Amino acid sequence: MKFYRGRLFDHVHLVVANLESSRRFYGATIGSLGLPIQIVDGPGFFYADELFVSQGAENRSKTHIAFQAADRECVHRFYHAALEAGGIDNGSPGERQYHPGYYAAYVLDPDGNNIEAVFHGPALRSSDAVVLTPLEGKHE
Repeated sequence: MKFYRGRLFDHVHLVVANLESSRRFYGATIGSLGLPIQIVDGPGFFYADELFVSQGAENRSKTHIAFQAADRECVHRFYHAALEAGGIDNGSPGERQYHPGYYAAYVLDPDGNNIEAVFHGPALRSSDAVVLTPLEGKHE
């Protein structure tokens, strides 16, 4: 059995009530796993690998998941498929200000979660995925 990681999610965004207490919580928990935390200049955002956390208003979606898209056409296909399947427009396909080439679309799923498809522009990938192959009988 093999597990492929790093092919589906681009990032997960959690909206929290108190950024400082969440920074302490995720700093301790993610830090205990030996994973780096990077503070990002901006409106209260910070992340560890693909996790983004920001402080938000009560009426915003609490969960935001972004899927990786292979190109701009994939972003359009995602957007139209989501609307046809009952999703609600939350940002039609287009360039965003996060960085040059950031092309995304946003929809709300039936429970109000903000779901995104994003293409970051042409880039070289070091690998399609990280492949994890469990070692039989090895437990540490």
